[in-house]
Amino acid sequence: MKILVADRISPLGVEFLQKQDDFEVVEAYGSSPEELLSISKDASAIIVRSDTKITQEVISGAPHLKAVGRAGVGVDNIDIEAATEAGVIVMNTPGGNTIATAELTFTHMLCGTRPVVRGVTSMKEGLWERKQLKGAELRLKTLAILGLGRIGVEVAKRAKAFEMNVIAYDPYLTEERAKELEIQKVELDDAFVQADYITVHMPLTPDTKDMVDEAAFAKMKVGVRVFNCARGGIIKETALVDALNSGKVAAAGLDVYEQEPLPADHEFRTTENLNLTPHLGASTAEAQESVGVEIAEAIAEVLQGGRIRNAINMPSIDPKDLITLRPYLDLCHRLGSFARQSAQENVSSIHISYWGGIVDFDAVPLNRAVLKGWLAGIAGDEGINDVNAPHKIKALGIKVEVTKSSSVIDYNELIEIKTMTSDGNERSVKGTLLGKANDPRIVEVDEQAIEVRPVDLLLVVRNVDKPGIVGKLGAILGDHGVNIANMSLSRADCGELALTICELDEEPADDVLRLLEADNDIREARISRQG
Repeated sequence: MKILVADRISPLGVEFLQKQDDFEVVEAYGSSPEELLSISKDASAIIVRSDTKITQEVISGAPHLKAVGRAGVGVDNIDIEAATEAGVIVMNTPGGNTIATAELTFTHMLCGTRPVVRGVTSMKEGLWERKQLKGAELRLKTLAILGLGRIGVEVAKRAKAFEMNVIAYDPYLTEERAKELEIQKVELDDAFVQADYITVHMPLTPDTKDMVDEAAFAKMKVGVRVFNCARGGIIKETALVDALNSGKVAAAGLDVYEQEPLPADHEFRTTENLNLTPHLGASTAEAQESVGVEIAEAIAEVLQGGRIRNAINMPSIDPKDLITLRPYLDLCHRLGSFARQSAQENVSSIHISYWGGIVDFDAVPLNRAVLKGWLAGIAGDEGINDVNAPHKIKALGIKVEVTKSSSVIDYNELIEIKTMTSDGNERSVKGTLLGKANDPRIVEVDEQAIEVRPVDLLLVVRNVDKPGIVGKLGAILGDHGVNIANMSLSRADCGELALTICELDEEPADDVLRLLEADNDIREARISRQG
């Protein structure tokens, strides 16, 4: 398998890949877009930093591509949507530059508190501006951290060491976690109002774009200090310039910008009390070595069929959790496949429900397994995987809903897949795992109780509930050389159809199914493939 290293990473990362027997490693630093298209067409994986752009054209021109790895955090240079549609995993290395970025943030905070930069410049110009360069202290000031991920936590630890009062806004931060870190969880507006210092550590999303804008600056204290070493665009640039010029913001420090490199004529370059660095967050020897080795190991593991780490466009599952989840993932895949074949066509929505102990698991990988199973076997299903299954379901116009229930059930865990067609036809299947061996079972079909193993090949029959049907079914299959490995029956209420599901050793020909359905007492006979 060919691994294209398009941007320069740590030599230790390249060396790790070269030592693997399965890989051909191609280093192609500084390639033009045209050269990249040519050399990536047979690549199984591409590793980049921030220079090389992995566009839709690159992805569509590389049919063997399985993964793109970013040696760093930001993935702005990778077309995530195109990768997801193609089933290509996009991974980054969020932990490798954590300390480097946290330390740079604190460097900016210190330089925005004490006029070190101006002091250095004036000394080299032969000046002695001791009286003019009065600063402040971090001690006892309130620092608001917007985003308490890995980097935000490391900034909080350092701020506590400087005896700062730390508050944090993060929609995913729990009170328990805040208490553990000895910080106060606040709402966004409270962070703006209370802070003497504000530092941003969030990804750039539609929700965080221009989060710190004119309205936000209007809520802040006079003399607040603002810093961004995360992503450009979270702090609205024109609003920051106005706030600095008006004196509302005493000082600011930026390492990231909406446009990079920062244009030579950008007004930031002439704004007072604003310290600028050229996106140095991960630019330490330790960080570069760490992210280079980390992404090399992650790419190798994916291509060799191992776990997936730090994926941007699909859930990453810890190996220990995967051992527990694996039988459930297989069950979900088979239930999804059975559900689609029951519904047949015109499905407008899929509702996935969980009961029992399984509700404590992360449902995302389970949901994807259902959708991947649902898509299996349909026309054009080549390349369906955990990455692109949700995208392809959405492209079909199918709405997916997920419910976790605490209702009492007869099993330790229960999973239901319910489909609704555009004309209102509803079909459902429920399944569980039985015993210490975690044997999968279908336990209900369209609200009729039954117990059948969801093996690769099932014959599903709906028939009038009357004597002789089982014998007739066995005779027709036997006459055509089809062996029944197992059979499960479900009697219906009076006047309704009974359900018979047979595990088959071989698939009957279409004329056998037509022969079955030609019988007046058999209303439906179809093959359901779960493999």
